[in-house]
Amino acid sequence: MSLLTNPLVEQLISMALNEDIGTGDITTETTIPQDKTAFGKFVAKEDMIICGIDVAQKVFHTVDKNITFSPNVKDGDFVKKGDIIATVTGNARSVLTAERTSLNLMQRMTGIATKTNEAVKTIATTNAIITDTRKTTPALRILEKYAVRVGGATNHRFNLSDGILI
Repeated sequence: MSLLTNPLVEQLISMALNEDIGTGDITTETTIPQDKTAFGKFVAKEDMIICGIDVAQKVFHTVDKNITFSPNVKDGDFVKKGDIIATVTGNARSVLTAERTSLNLMQRMTGIATKTNEAVKTIATTNAIITDTRKTTPALRILEKYAVRVGGATNHRFNLSDGILI
C-alpha cells in the first residue's frame, strides 16, 4: 500500500491541519487580500535525504486543491544545501495556511531519513541491519516508519498485532 493511499495518513494530515488552524488563520485572513496569489520555494538548508514530498503536497491540496505544488525531487533523493526541493503557487491565504504543517511534516520525515541513512552507511561494511522499533511519536508512526525505509533501513513490527515479541 502506498503511503498516501493509507487512510491513516489522510487522518493525520486532517488532524494536524485542524490543530494548527483552529477556528481560522486570523493573521492571514486580516492581512492578506482574498484574491492575492503567492509563490514560494522549498530550499534545502543543508545536505539531506528528502522524505515526505508527497505528504507535503497532500497538505497543500487538502487546504486548497487549486494550489500548484511542483516537486523537483522525490523521496529518497539526496539534495545539497541550496537546492530547490519544490515550488508552490496558489491563493496566498491557502498557501500560508498550509505551509507550516506541510514543512513540519516533511522536515521531520527528512530528518529521520537523513539520520537513518547516515547510520546505514556507517555499518555498510558489516553484516548488520538497521531496524526500527515502535518507539515512535504518537500518531506519526506511519510517517516515521516510512522515513526509516526511505533512509535505507528496515521496519520491525508496526503495531502490537503484527507479531509476537518475547
